[in-house]
Amino acid sequence: MDRIFKRALVPSDFKGSRLDKAAATLFPDFSRSRLKTWIESGALTLGGMKAEPKTRLGGGEELVLDAQLDSVIPVESENIPLTVVHQDKSILVIDKPPGLVVHPGAGNPSGTLQNALLNLDASLSILPRAGIVHRLDKDTSGLLLIARTMGVRNRLVAELERREIQRRYEGVCQGVATGGGKVEAPISRHPKDRRKMAVLTGGRPALTHYRVMEKFRAHTHLALTLNTGRTHQIRVHLAHIRMPLVGDPVYGGRPRFPSKPGDEIRLLLQEFSRQALHATRLAFHHPEDGKLVSYRSPLPDDIRMLLEILRKDANAGD
Repeated sequence: MDRIFKRALVPSDFKGSRLDKAAATLFPDFSRSRLKTWIESGALTLGGMKAEPKTRLGGGEELVLDAQLDSVIPVESENIPLTVVHQDKSILVIDKPPGLVVHPGAGNPSGTLQNALLNLDASLSILPRAGIVHRLDKDTSGLLLIARTMGVRNRLVAELERREIQRRYEGVCQGVATGGGKVEAPISRHPKDRRKMAVLTGGRPALTHYRVMEKFRAHTHLALTLNTGRTHQIRVHLAHIRMPLVGDPVYGGRPRFPSKPGDEIRLLLQEFSRQALHATRLAFHHPEDGKLVSYRSPLPDDIRMLLEILRKDANAGD
């Protein structure tokens, strides 16, 4: 049985967050349920004092974890193919396919990106979540940044917290946008369905910028950038302005069709099996020399086909 001792300072933008939620972000090696148990037992303290999991934070407090670690199930290496866009001694840039969960959790004990990374580089086993710096939803495809040493991970996480890592996405949404804009609306856990997020007063600040790339009869191809990185942020924000992503099983609602749709476009929109969202560009300062580097990923086949059929439908109506 091992003893663990860790400290973490609560960032200012965690103001208003629950202690158990913040702890899950600040101590990513451990599940939220385990951290909640430690909070309740006093093994994880807030400012040196025992607190409740639902305690709201003000930002700037110190969390101290002093606990016995037992029965931890290790994440195993698995031979899962990965597309490596770039690698050097400090970082990996991975192009994640849709359907691949980023790290193990409830309902996904294996078969994740983290398992695949350990097969690619066994030395990543000493890093929290195999060096994964940020996340993508299971059915969002595109670029992810991986650190290969603890020092590099700490620098990249700090850059992410300062919002200096640029993340651009492309998505296909339902509805026709009149022009570009931004969605600035706070996001929190849905009060009734804990699997979902929602725009709620008192939630964590969230800002998404969007630009129109192409309009169709009942849909829009958007370029999107994040100023914050809340869970499901793009999906929640687009649903909030009534332009949910095509195929989104949680926030999308029923598929929308152009007037008098042909069989091809009707079938595609009905059967598109995941949110039409792809992380196309990742730019950051390289942790070794500080130079700005940028990586791109082309749209995957399913989104390219979706755009082609939407374009074909729009041109047929001209």
